[in-house]
Amino acid sequence: MTKEKKQEFTFRITRANETELVVILYEMLLCYLGEAKEWLAQPQEAALLQESLRKARGCINELMQSVHLEYQPGKELMQLYIYSLKRLARCERCREEEPLQEVQKIMTSLHGAYARIAPENPKGPVMNNSQTVYAGLTYGPKDLTENMADQGSNRGMRV
Repeated sequence: MTKEKKQEFTFRITRANETELVVILYEMLLCYLGEAKEWLAQPQEAALLQESLRKARGCINELMQSVHLEYQPGKELMQLYIYSLKRLARCERCREEEPLQEVQKIMTSLHGAYARIAPENPKGPVMNNSQTVYAGLTYGPKDLTENMADQGSNRGMRV
């Protein structure tokens, strides 16, 4: 994942409610699965494939932590996540593309479902007290510098 993509995800996370966080996590997962697919086609890049798959598994583990098993779809979601982890392990072990495509298809479907319901969540951002970032206030001939405003005691998340 590029530095710019990471910054974009970080910015969106600071402004997201609970449902939007799940949508963002699915997008990150799909990004890592896309990278893994690229590295799978290049046998000399086994370490990069493993790293992308490790990060994808990390996203799935985070999604598993967010499942509420007391509700009906929670159990089915958990089974899908466990199945996906097994398929990613098969992809890594056997260097097969089919399990990776299967996981991408499942996660794309789930991402679409969460993206449709995210606007219905009336709650505000989870991080109510994050820093304000203004980009583009200063720039040099080759780079853009971000300026953090409000560096005082209100920095970070209130617990």
